[in-house]
Amino acid sequence: MTTISQDILDEEGYLLDLDNWNNKLAEDLAEKENIVLTEAHWEIILLLRDFYQEYEVSPAMRPLVKAVSKKLGPEKGRSIYLMTLFPGSPPKLAAKIAGLPKPANCL
Repeated sequence: MTTISQDILDEEGYLLDLDNWNNKLAEDLAEKENIVLTEAHWEIILLLRDFYQEYEVSPAMRPLVKAVSKKLGPEKGRSIYLMTLFPGSPPKLAAKIAGLPKPANCL
């Protein structure tokens, strides 16, 4: 198990400085959440990072589904699909692994 320096994360496990993110850190954060990143995970993570760069916000579920559907097709742009990759709350978990802030309207 990889140890992540706690001084780079906030109390909920989100990265404090987005510039510290890299693929290895994403894998470590995913491992901490019991997720092994596959190509399907990376598609969503990279899409999220692009979304954040464009809009300066981490999307909640509805905008995330819409963005995934637009970029990756309707079969992937479904909340059920996203929940298989990022169980529980896909927007929160995917944002955490992508090194982005917690989506504002996610509890």
